[in-house]
Amino acid sequence: MIRAYKFVMRPTTGQRIALGEMLRDHCSLYNGALQERRDAYRHPSKTSIKYGMQSAQLRDIRAFDPDRQGRWSFSSQQATLRRLDKAFAAFFRRIRAGQTPGYPRFRSVSWFDTVKFPKDGDGCRWDATPHDRVTRVRFQGVGHVKVNQHRPVVGKVKTVSVKREGRKWFVVLTAEQDQPEPLPETGSMVGIDLGIANFLADSGGEFVPNPRHGRRAAAKLEAAQQALSRFPRCKAKDRTRNHQRAVDKVAQLHGKVRRQRLDHGHKTALDLVRAHDFIAHEDLKIRNMSKAPAPKPDPEQAGTFLPNGAAAKAGLNRSIADAGWGVFLTIRHAKAESAGREVIAVDPRNTSRTCPECGHVSKENRPTQATFHCRACGHIAHADTVAALNVLRAGLARRNASTV
Repeated sequence: MIRAYKFVMRPTTGQRIALGEMLRDHCSLYNGALQERRDAYRHPSKTSIKYGMQSAQLRDIRAFDPDRQGRWSFSSQQATLRRLDKAFAAFFRRIRAGQTPGYPRFRSVSWFDTVKFPKDGDGCRWDATPHDRVTRVRFQGVGHVKVNQHRPVVGKVKTVSVKREGRKWFVVLTAEQDQPEPLPETGSMVGIDLGIANFLADSGGEFVPNPRHGRRAAAKLEAAQQALSRFPRCKAKDRTRNHQRAVDKVAQLHGKVRRQRLDHGHKTALDLVRAHDFIAHEDLKIRNMSKAPAPKPDPEQAGTFLPNGAAAKAGLNRSIADAGWGVFLTIRHAKAESAGREVIAVDPRNTSRTCPECGHVSKENRPTQATFHCRACGHIAHADTVAALNVLRAGLARRNASTV
């Protein structure tokens, strides 16, 4: 089992400058490799350049520019080239699938925020000891950087990454560890329904309120973005101090909302995993749910469009993004795997329109957002609770079908 650990680093002023230069030089390598691929494809011969060809050029690049490219780890530079290769692989995969391709783009220094070291001991060294809250990690060209290790790392460290978030620096480790001991069985099974009014409703009638972190921070974020918009757009090196403060303020607010969503997702998922052996949830296609509506051309007047509800859908999309369903489901899956719990995703269609008592399916069974009233048998309940009950039944049916 592979698990990730993220710790805050406490670099000195000199180390902070060196870390910034490392990101800058890896960004330059990434953009240079991307430019080479673009130029090769534009050539009349339509030459295709792969990772192996660009990796073989690294020695010459390091010898030609020893002050910038030659001072960093060779394996970390290979990982940067693999990152570009994966971007192109995803680009061609989307083309074959008929999706929006999204050609790989050049990255600015402010957007290139991660450098990966594929192996502990090759260009980096994690020097932690168990239960040591203050430890160090060594990077080639930077030195030994102090790390606030807030929890012990279990297992053998495989990869080490440097990540910049705003003005903070983090080290991200992946460790290979044995399968942990499962939690004691509780004999409980639950179905959950994710929503906007309530973040989560379970089949037992319990609700988890939606914290709406983004909406709470909207006023402060709007003021910070308005202050930032007063400055002209320019490169990071050309910003004044007031401009940089405005940039940092927006980044801090976004970072706080992101951390609040993560904290809420971890706590909610942990409560579910501790209380239930079997968890069924809807297999939500969040990307499709948050798509903007297609424009409606006016057949009677060329160049004009009919109302398509884009404003209302934009508000719904913001609420979906603010709820953080995807983050929660990812966290819940990882915690369930570690705890030995069983998780099954089911088709979400008609889960809130099907009566759990008689099985009648109708759109009219749900007269309002929160009310379920069966038109066949008269059963009345909360619509989200009904959906969670149907999700649990569908999950148990799918599990029983797979064991036959």
